[in-house]
Amino acid sequence: MDYGQTKPARSGPERLRAVCGRIKNLIEAEGTPALAFLDTYGCQQNEADSDILRGLIGEMGYSFTDDENKADLIVINTCAVREHAQMRILGNVGALTHAKKQNPRLIVALCGCMVRQEHMIEKVKRSYRVVDIVFGMHEMSKFPELLEQFLLTGKRIFARSPEEGEIEENLPVLREGKIKARIPVMYGCNNFCSYCVVPFVRGRERSRDAALITDEARSLVENGCKDIMLLGQNVNSYGLDRGAGTDFSDLIAGINEIPGEFLIRFMTSHPKDATEKLFSVMAASEKCARHIHLPVQSGNDRVLRAMNRGYTGEEYADLAEKARRLMPDLVLTTDVIVGFPGETDREFEDTLELVKKVEFDAMFTFIFSKREGTPAACMDDPVTRSEKQARFDRLLEVQNVISEKKHAACIGKTVKVLIDGETKNSEYNLSSRTNGGRLVHLRGNLAPGGFVNAEITGAATWALFGEVSRR
Repeated sequence: MDYGQTKPARSGPERLRAVCGRIKNLIEAEGTPALAFLDTYGCQQNEADSDILRGLIGEMGYSFTDDENKADLIVINTCAVREHAQMRILGNVGALTHAKKQNPRLIVALCGCMVRQEHMIEKVKRSYRVVDIVFGMHEMSKFPELLEQFLLTGKRIFARSPEEGEIEENLPVLREGKIKARIPVMYGCNNFCSYCVVPFVRGRERSRDAALITDEARSLVENGCKDIMLLGQNVNSYGLDRGAGTDFSDLIAGINEIPGEFLIRFMTSHPKDATEKLFSVMAASEKCARHIHLPVQSGNDRVLRAMNRGYTGEEYADLAEKARRLMPDLVLTTDVIVGFPGETDREFEDTLELVKKVEFDAMFTFIFSKREGTPAACMDDPVTRSEKQARFDRLLEVQNVISEKKHAACIGKTVKVLIDGETKNSEYNLSSRTNGGRLVHLRGNLAPGGFVNAEITGAATWALFGEVSRR
């Protein structure tokens, strides 16, 4: 396990190793292997957090299982962005009561964004006695200490620091697979979009050191990684809190200089901070994927102001045009929220018109989900759920036509793809991605992990189909 890929261990990591060692000794003293099950909900940032959690769990002597019924430790990394996700999480947590009856030594830990909310902590305390340990991601490095404390006392633990604290660089990381990797470049968000709980659960923006990020990327490439995803709630704000003169564009340019064949991806970009410099650096960096996820959320200016997004629909469309002018092969994807409080039929039509004008390659659409503690949660919302669903369906119809048209235009072309996995489909047995992130199901007898040319023979709304080129 790798503690801090670039710096020598400090007192914090030394203490962490000691705690992990003591837990490992306790497990070995029992004479039977201890198994852990890690369940992750939410965004790519949560997945990156789970890479660290996986590293910590491994350091403590646990092996991993995909069957929660065989686990002695279950860690659930939660999401707070939408109500549906929270209800799923709580439903799954409640069902663990049966697993605990079957295995009395089972320990259940709940962490992540959901439990950074006081009302959710109280709900877990009162109604979910199956949960033994609760901690936010700001306490992630303390997880071994919390687990040791529970093993010694048997008392439930609820740990939540009111402060974000400093970024800890010397934590173990255990990623699933070597072809792709996620690298967080910053944590938190300063934007306070009126519908979003992220600034409240993730805290203010905190950027990692550029040299450490670049060194981590270099180490990954040297170990065979072909696809690196740089992560932040708003990567375009990278470096502003440090005042070091290195912005996100500079970071991409630096990683692009690393020797080897690999792709640089990133998410997410905020339109109000996306600059022509970013697009120019992307265009000039041969390893930077020609894909940008740029959430628009709405096409109506009043709704955008109510969302506190900081741009107009016209400004967004101009931004998209600039990006495509510099990168004609750009794949542009977005997010849209349908049914924001107070959104009228006419305002929704503005969103449809923007979607038709910009012609996104793909879109992730969501019906507004009220989040306690956000300004939007207190806004008047007279539109019924069925009306919102009707709008949602119309938006999908418009986008599906655009996506199908764009994918159909790829048929007959030969494109370079990275084979990143295998499928369970006997006809198209390989999964791959284009430079722009389009999913391509392939026929072929190659092992994942390499770049190949693929002849596109078919298309659907969300994927392309093809075979490895023989030319």
